[in-house]
Amino acid sequence: MKINHEKALGQEIRKRRKALNYTQVYLSEMTGLSVTFISDVERGKATAEIEKTIHLADFCGVDLYIEEQG
Repeated sequence: MKINHEKALGQEIRKRRKALNYTQVYLSEMTGLSVTFISDVERGKATAEIEKTIHLADFCGVDLYIEEQG
């Protein structure tokens, strides 16, 4: 899936979290990230920190790739 804005990334992370039957609280406990941060990412808040977002995606089994357009 092409991710072209923060909301699309958040939606994919939320979709994967729900598919794994993880709650935001469980992810918080397992990753050390706050529930507020996880919620912000899932809602597509533009100020979410990229390092933490990548960690969250990785924990949920979501691979992120960068490809040249064209």
